[in-house]
Amino acid sequence: MTTSHHSAEVQIEGMGAIVHNDGVYFRVWAPHAKTIFISGVFNKWKPSSKKYELIHEGNGYWGLDINDAKVGDEYKYIIHTHDGKKLERVDPYAKSVTNSIGNAIIYDSNAFDWEDEYFEMPSWNKLVIYEFHVGTFNAKDKGVPGDFLTAIDRIPYLKALGINAVEVMPPFEFAGDFSWGYNPAHPFAIESAYGGPDAFKQFIKVCHKHGIAVILDVVYNHFGPTDLSIWQFDGWHEDNKGGIYFYNDWKSVTPWGDSRPDYGRGEVRQYIRDNALTWLEEFRCDGLRFDMIPYIRNVHADENPDTNIYEGWELLRWINKEIHQKFPWKITIAEDLHGLNAVTENLENGGVGFGSQWDANFVHPVRETIIKIEDDHRDMEVIKNSLLHRYNDDAYRRVVFTESHDEVSNGKARVAEEIADDDVNNYFSKKRSSLGMALTLTSPGIPMIFQGQELLEDKWFSDTDPIDWSRFSEFKGFAKMFRDMIKLRLNFFNNTEGLSGQHTDILHINNEEKIIAYHRFLNWGKGDSVVVVLNFRDRGHDSYSIPFPAEGTWKIRFNSDWGGYDEDFNDQFVYDTIAENSEGNVFANVSIAAYSAIILSQDREV
Repeated sequence: MTTSHHSAEVQIEGMGAIVHNDGVYFRVWAPHAKTIFISGVFNKWKPSSKKYELIHEGNGYWGLDINDAKVGDEYKYIIHTHDGKKLERVDPYAKSVTNSIGNAIIYDSNAFDWEDEYFEMPSWNKLVIYEFHVGTFNAKDKGVPGDFLTAIDRIPYLKALGINAVEVMPPFEFAGDFSWGYNPAHPFAIESAYGGPDAFKQFIKVCHKHGIAVILDVVYNHFGPTDLSIWQFDGWHEDNKGGIYFYNDWKSVTPWGDSRPDYGRGEVRQYIRDNALTWLEEFRCDGLRFDMIPYIRNVHADENPDTNIYEGWELLRWINKEIHQKFPWKITIAEDLHGLNAVTENLENGGVGFGSQWDANFVHPVRETIIKIEDDHRDMEVIKNSLLHRYNDDAYRRVVFTESHDEVSNGKARVAEEIADDDVNNYFSKKRSSLGMALTLTSPGIPMIFQGQELLEDKWFSDTDPIDWSRFSEFKGFAKMFRDMIKLRLNFFNNTEGLSGQHTDILHINNEEKIIAYHRFLNWGKGDSVVVVLNFRDRGHDSYSIPFPAEGTWKIRFNSDWGGYDEDFNDQFVYDTIAENSEGNVFANVSIAAYSAIILSQDREV
């Protein structure tokens, strides 16, 4: 809302409960209301006091300045309709609520003390993302969800692991205390069970102090579907659908009910835009991950042009354009999973303008390959295609992973669990799941880890099953493996710069032995060029010849079979090697264990 209320007393812009020096200004959009009152702690919950009747500002907007309202007061709107109904409604822009079916709370958006914190977003090719769910990441008791303050306790651990970005699953107020978060009842309010808005800001502040970016998962393909105060907000609706915030025709249908926002209505577009910018501006998040945008661009998330929602595409383009203009260093990530270049194509070229997108062309074939029981059924051409796939000729327009909240639930489990049911502490589970992570952390793209993956968490993801941190003592070697790979990914030792480069050359494929070798580089040369060799068969090699990009000594930087990572690993001896030119071709011999990865590079010249 860009218009402002003009009077001798106050001139305030914005929506919701806007705190200022002389009180609080309330503004709400309800085009079909007859009259609107505000009721709260400040007027002892009087439902229809003339003093607290909102003034119609035009175009469906209503506003009122209240001098005796203060931060922390609870309130609700009382909407009287033209057909005689009286509706109690929570402020759609409320940033704090008592609970999903309770009251709004007046919140001062400018009061949090950021202590002049300064944070510089890592370049996108240097991001290593850790996806986590607030309620289960660091819960103290199984029957009580974790919150942002308990999550803060684990930030030093993430820093030590090498993580420089966390992706927070949706923390917006939802029904009850347990949820994945993809059922937002109040899109501007941080879940009360997670500590509310100040707890989230504190979490972000501490992350930034540790050099960790915060990417927030937002849900705009539907709202709710339960505990929705914006449902039939001002009484108007058609066909008993959602009213002013929602489509009231065939476009309303989603897998989560008739709860798709009306992307064609200007005020709803503004509502969603304001929501996205709130997290980047006021909360200082460093990026947004948009949940399942196929349901924003199409009714059924398919490619049927008859069910396209063109205004959904345009809404996403508008939001991305504004973010690019204001915060070009902040990233927007799309979950689309249809392999469309248009999702991450630049706006000026007609694309939607996302910085990156989750890549189904990586996660699905890679998971399938490492989960297969028989080695002979693994196809190295599939791995090659997963490595080389890219969008818009840019390696970092995709996010690559083997586990996410979707990939370890809904009938699917953790990779290690899929390999050996009920026995993740199993040689094959540990070897092949670590092989998948080695592929993820050495592939072109932005790598992502799901919470507990480094602890060999078993079973599947559930919003009532917290991470078992006691596993760290048992699998600390496994976590060390992740740490060592992340350090190489981020060039901690100044000899693996190529792992964050744009370029990948396939050096060797042997589909009989199930071995693939590739060269990662940024500009080419010593300290930049990195050779990765992966063995997808249960058979090791003491001396295996492969092409190398350049002559000279290549040193082992990582061996996933090292016994220090797990006592069940073979700890096969691996060695530095010398690549030599033979008739115009450069080859070297390497040692690699069964189901293992090795990483080699050359020392930089001083």
